[in-house]
Amino acid sequence: MKPLEGKVALVAGGTRGAGRGIAVELGAAGATVYVTGRTTRTETSEYGRPETIEDTAELVNEAGGRGIAVQTDHLVPDQVESLIHRIEKEQGRLDILVNDIWGSEHLAEWNTPVWKHSLEKGFRMLRLAIDTHIITNHYALPLLIKNKGGLVVEVTDGTEDYNKNNYRLSLFYDFAKNGVITLAKALAHELSPYGGTAVALTPGWLRSELMLEVFGVTEENWRDAVKTEPHFVISESPRYIGRAVSALAGDAKRDCWNGQSLSSGQLAKVYHFTDVDGSRPDCWRYLVEVEAAGKPANAEGYR
Repeated sequence: MKPLEGKVALVAGGTRGAGRGIAVELGAAGATVYVTGRTTRTETSEYGRPETIEDTAELVNEAGGRGIAVQTDHLVPDQVESLIHRIEKEQGRLDILVNDIWGSEHLAEWNTPVWKHSLEKGFRMLRLAIDTHIITNHYALPLLIKNKGGLVVEVTDGTEDYNKNNYRLSLFYDFAKNGVITLAKALAHELSPYGGTAVALTPGWLRSELMLEVFGVTEENWRDAVKTEPHFVISESPRYIGRAVSALAGDAKRDCWNGQSLSSGQLAKVYHFTDVDGSRPDCWRYLVEVEAAGKPANAEGYR
């Protein structure tokens, strides 16, 4: 079955990581997915990663959807405006907007107080994490609200409950990720009169391309990393949050989530989807009840 056949999605920041997983799963559900980012097969962004938007679009096609790669710097209003005009011209509608623009790990100076952290790097992180989302919403939402029932997913790191009790190791990073949650709340109010839904959504410990490289493993043998970091046992693939977005997009009653801060593990319990290995990781509960509690790594009961 293709529950999202006929639907049009924009995954802003779909080059890699969660964005790629989301784009692929929306494609698997039958959607037409516009995949944007700065890195193409001919140009690389400041992030310096090898993944490209064309690669993601091809994965969307292989999954059963239609992937369309459009190079876009979401800090440049004219480029975003042009992107939305193109979607409207080619499709006439936009049903799902996913804001997963980030690309800032290289800018964070972890465990560094604000008076020592580079202002240049910190403010660049905030621009990439917050300004990009606002610019994209500004241009995309007029098209999305033309049809009742549009969905906006603001991808962040951490749930509202977790973040309010845990400093995220950098003032700038903490501000960026909590700012996205606040953004989703505001959008919920603004979209509600038009029948739209906005949520903040976080993956758990994501096995992104970068994270796999850090541990020297692949998606196929990721469990080998547990030898180095035992708590990596709770990690999840990017397809898991993708299935969370697909489930939300396919739920006619998704407005019950409007304005909420959600996680992939939380939605897996409600919509009964699994990660690619058939498990249901519940990372944020694990981090509090196992890791923070100083217990030995053991995902039993948490995946």
